[in-house]
Amino acid sequence: MATISLRKSNTRLPPEVNRVLYVRNLPFNISSEEMYDIFGKYGAIRQIRIGTNKDTRGTAFVVYEDIYDAKTAVDHLSGFNVANRYLIVLYYQQAKMSKKFDQKKKEEEIAKMQEKYGVSTKDKL
Repeated sequence: MATISLRKSNTRLPPEVNRVLYVRNLPFNISSEEMYDIFGKYGAIRQIRIGTNKDTRGTAFVVYEDIYDAKTAVDHLSGFNVANRYLIVLYYQQAKMSKKFDQKKKEEEIAKMQEKYGVSTKDKL
């Protein structure tokens, strides 16, 4: 039985599919070379960015040259075990990511205001 590649068939991809992948639950000590070994099996990679600071450790962005390679990588690497950690591979969605950062900024702003005016959210009995 012959398999038909996504590229050759007239497959319509869902709107959330794009070339940029967001990877979570990575081992903190993973190297760029290991990332290229794991993700490079599914197509040409344009760029990999691994999180290095306290908030972004264990995450990375992987940018593929071709959208179909990115889709194949998501299909095959979601749940893949690396150093006893199961990878979470998602399509990067700018709108959702910016909402998370906006929420963090709002929470920080509220905390500063509470500190400035001596207001506490905990009810004292």
